This record gives sequence, structure tokens and C-alpha cells, in this order.
Amino acid sequence: MRFPRKTVLLALLALPNLAQAASLQASALSLLWCMPFVGILLSIALLPLLTPRLWHGHFGKIILLWTLAFLLPFTLQFGLRPSAELLVHALLAEYLPFIILLLALYSISGGILVWGNLHGSPRLNTGLLALGTLLASIMGTTGAAMLLIRPLLRANDNRKHRVHVVVFFIFLVANIGGGLTPLGDPPLFLGFLQGVDFFWTLQHMALPVLLISLALLALFYLLDRYFYRQSDEILPKDPTPDSPLKLYGKRNFWLLLGVVGAVLLSGLWQPGLAVDLLGTKVELQNLLRDFLLLALAALSLWITPRQVRAGNEFNWSPMLEVGKLFLGIFIAIAPAIAILRAGEAGALASLVKLVSQGGEPHNALYFWLTGILSAFLDNAPTYLVFFNLAGGEAAPLMQKLPATLLAISCGAVFMGAMSYIGNAPNFMVKAIAEQRGVKMPSFFGYMAWSCAILLPLFGLLSWLFF
Repeated sequence: MRFPRKTVLLALLALPNLAQAASLQASALSLLWCMPFVGILLSIALLPLLTPRLWHGHFGKIILLWTLAFLLPFTLQFGLRPSAELLVHALLAEYLPFIILLLALYSISGGILVWGNLHGSPRLNTGLLALGTLLASIMGTTGAAMLLIRPLLRANDNRKHRVHVVVFFIFLVANIGGGLTPLGDPPLFLGFLQGVDFFWTLQHMALPVLLISLALLALFYLLDRYFYRQSDEILPKDPTPDSPLKLYGKRNFWLLLGVVGAVLLSGLWQPGLAVDLLGTKVELQNLLRDFLLLALAALSLWITPRQVRAGNEFNWSPMLEVGKLFLGIFIAIAPAIAILRAGEAGALASLVKLVSQGGEPHNALYFWLTGILSAFLDNAPTYLVFFNLAGGEAAPLMQKLPATLLAISCGAVFMGAMSYIGNAPNFMVKAIAEQRGVKMPSFFGYMAWSCAILLPLFGLLSWLFF
């Protein structure tokens, strides 16, 4: 997943709770209704590789066309009221909370600048990767990746071998490190919005994240030490000589704590007050959370000097892209969710039977199917699809099927690292590294790294937990 026009807003005037609006006919829904959603995901996966100029210049229009390819026939088939309910649910219950959190984390992390340069030794590099892995669950994978990738590249710009440093950075900081909290990675925040407790994620994901992270850090240290000891590894001239590190924008760390507090507040405070908008309940605690997140983002933009954001090369392009892409995704994914919730009565009955053998969930299959699709499509909507396939209710999953929820969570978060398109920060890190002169692997070259290193670890994880 890349870290995902006013024209789109016009479609909103046609005015989702698809699970409610179309659930009355869910058992009769054809898989053809899912084609626009599949079209969006395939466009995200393939067009940047096949026609990058077309994609980067017109991706908003492409996503709009796929969205309308679902909305217009849906409105004609089921009527204006179900279409309006579907859109309202997609916007208010899923899209806006999701994008507001990303906006807050992106804005605040962009106001923290690490300036200076250290010597890129195996010990320092491993320490920076460990720090980024920890920060990823606090400030999000995108925030942690954007904070540390430039200092890491500067520290190693006098070395011959740097590709492995960036590849392991993507593995750990841009993906696996975000597995401890709903703040860390978009799939887990979607689970939080569906009712998964904030601390359930921390409690159950801690051991898998720790095991995979320690294994990768140890492997990286050994590989980096091997390269570091080669006679021609250190270049004759260091483009950025060593200098003391300085940290700017430190007040933004307090704002990050505010983000954590706002998210926790919405999970712990349940006043029972809500407004019903076309079948979608808009609860007071969620409104307050979103308002606080927007206020924190605005405060960060106000108090952070422009020079700090300039040092981070901060701009809004990634957020604009994410906003456009996910607006279409959250609308077009609705039929797939409705069909999955129909269970064995729906058009995906074979998939339901595959992962639920004898009425019991096959957790290993949940882990691998969620992970494989997350690697090549997008881990956030993939999580949502399999969450609904497992029942779509947070309380029963947490209490009666915790291993199933864990399998879905691990698959979505961990295997987003398998390809450049698995998670938003992956492509961003790749682009920054290439701007700094690192010759990054091709799409399939990167997958050669990820398959060789990650698949054995995921196989071990599957055997241990699922």
C-alpha cells in the first residue's frame, strides 16, 4: 500500500453502511459487485509499475472511475436510500477516523527533525533500526519511517553496501514495528474502530512482534558486520562528515502523547451518546477523538518552525494520495464485506468453508491468506475483509477466537513488508533512498530479499502460534 478530488466529493452528494444497506440482499449479491474494489487494488499494484506517468498524473481520476463504477450501478439496482446509507457509513464510521489519525501522525512526526550525522557502523545501524521498530507502534510506521530514514541514510552515505540497510528498515520500521498498538499500522487501527480493545493488541501482538524483530535485528547485525569488514566498504570521501546529532521540534513529542491519549479516550470512555445518521451511529467519544486529533495536527503546524519541516522535506503529497486512494477503497470494499458477512449463504461460501473447517477457524490459513493478499494489494482493506470473514464482531473474536484475530492481525501487519506495495511507507522509503543515491532493488528484486529472509520467519511464526 502506498502512503495512500473535489470531484469525489460530488459523488458524496448522491449520498454507506453497506453491511446494513446491502445486507438484506447479501446472500444474493454477485461477486461482480466486488470488481470495482478489485480494480482499485490492481490499479494500485500494477499501474505504477506499468505506466508510472499515467498513474502518478491521474491516479485520482482512476480511483474515481472505479468508485463510480460501483456506486452508480448500486444506486440504480437498490435505490438512492441504500446508496446514501452506504456512503454515510463508509465516510463517518471508517474513512474519516482512519484518515484523521494518519493526518495527525503525519503532521506531528513531520515536525520532528533529527539533524547531524553519525558513523554508520553495524552497532549504530542496528540501534537505529531497533529504535525505529519501537517508535513505529507509538508514532505509526509512517511517522517513524519518515523520522529516521534520512539520518540512517546520512550515517551510511560513505559505505559501498547500503541496500540491505534500507531493506531491513522497511521490514522493521515501516511494517513489523507497528504491530503493538492501533496507532502503529492502519490495519490495527481499523480493528480498533471495529471494537478491538487498544490493549488487546498490545497484549497479544507483543510476543510475535518481539520474536520477529529480534530475529531480524540479529540477522541484520551479522549481515551488516560482514559488509562493514570488507576492505573496500568505506568510501574514500564521506559526503556528510560525522557531526553531533541535534533534535529539533521536540515539543511535537508531547503532541504525540496527546494522540495516544485521544485514541485511548475514545476506547475507554463510553458515555452512550450518539446521533443516528442514515443508520450509522456517530458516537460522542469518537467525535471528540477526531476533533482532538485535528486540533493536535493544527497545533503542530502552528508551533513548528518552517525550517524544521523544510529539513524533513515535508509536503502534503503522500497524505493527498492516501486520502484519494482510501476514499475509493472504503466505498468499493462494501460489497465484499457484505458477501463475507453472509457466510456460507453468500457468493464466497467456498472461501468461508476453506478457512472454517468443521465450523472451526483454520488460523494458519487466516494468517497466510491475510498476509499474501496484504503483500500484493493493501494490508488495511485486506485486514477488514478477513476480519469480517471471521465474523466481523470484535467481542466474540477477542474472547472466543483470540488466535484467529491474532492470525489476521499478524498476517496484515507483518506481510505488508513482503513487497513495495504492501504498506504505505514502503514506497516512500524506497523513493527517499533513491533520491539519496541508493540503487534500490526492482519490485521483484525486493521480493527476492523479502522471500529469502521473511518467509522462513513467518513459517516459524505460523508453526509456533497458529
